[in-house]
Amino acid sequence: MPKVLIIDDSPTQVHVLTGMLVRGGFEVLSAPSGEAGIEMAREEVPDAILMDVVMPGMNGFQATRRLARDLMTRDIPVIIVTTKAQETDREWGMRQGARDYIVKPVSAEELVAKVQAVLD
Repeated sequence: MPKVLIIDDSPTQVHVLTGMLVRGGFEVLSAPSGEAGIEMAREEVPDAILMDVVMPGMNGFQATRRLARDLMTRDIPVIIVTTKAQETDREWGMRQGARDYIVKPVSAEELVAKVQAVLD
């Protein structure tokens, strides 16, 4: 069963995304901040990471860049899942090392399909 790490400071958002992923056949881990997410990614080595952008402390763009540059985590695909819908935000996220970019709210079908696509 593929393991997905959700890095998001909103417990509600984590709950919603977790439900979608579990129904899609994934094991789910979560971390409430960019810093905690990087640490968990290094310890657990998930198959994919869903990254929020707007978080206190280290934002999702910074955390994605750190994961992409770390030898232990650089091969883990990161999908940014955010309310930031500007094309410049999408481009910036991809330049930090994200493999895909989803704008909230996301449907279960889209989320599962995008995660499956980065795992294939």
